Amino acid sequence: MKVSECMTKNVLSVSEREPASVAARLMSRGNVGMLPVRGAMGRLTGVLTDRDLALRCAAAGRNPGAVAVREIMTGRVVTAAPDMELARAAALMTKEQVRRLPVVQDGRVVGVVTLGDLARQQDYSMEAASCLGGICEGIHHLD
Repeated sequence: MKVSECMTKNVLSVSEREPASVAARLMSRGNVGMLPVRGAMGRLTGVLTDRDLALRCAAAGRNPGAVAVREIMTGRVVTAAPDMELARAAALMTKEQVRRLPVVQDGRVVGVVTLGDLARQQDYSMEAASCLGGICEGIHHLD
């Protein structure tokens, strides 16, 4: 199965120039924990997670209305291609310890594969469990 067959296609995203407060409202309204960040020409330049907002903005005492998304986003992004095999994407998520994997084509986000997307696929529910186990194991070792 290909990533394009199970990815979430209608993905909210945010411009790197927007204030963090706008991104936080988008995340809240969309009930998502990650937004792809668009730069010039709509290309992916990073991702903003709820953790980025909490640690790099709120915990740092920064005003979310005054700090740009590009200042607090995660710039190193692991991505998948729409034609990537889903099992390979699950292995990549485990290796990189990420729960959400932007799907990119020609530099633009066309979807996102999440642990939930994997779990909904009957043949890949074990990959989702394994992926989550790998992520949790990595977190445990950081303690």
